[in-house]
Amino acid sequence: MSLFHVPDIHCDGCVRALTGAVRDLDDKATLQADLQTKQVRVDTTASDEAVAEAIREAGFTVEAA
Repeated sequence: MSLFHVPDIHCDGCVRALTGAVRDLDDKATLQADLQTKQVRVDTTASDEAVAEAIREAGFTVEAA
């Protein structure tokens, strides 16, 4: 499981966009987001670098948590 800080997530729409981006890498991936802390947990077989890039390509800022 990987943990990321995504400071510009604000709503469930953002979470859906992130989930779609991650599932484009791994269709079995799961994502949990805490909108208050801006923490995103991703359970996937994809590398952290690939997940971070997918989050960026979806239009979000991503930082290591």
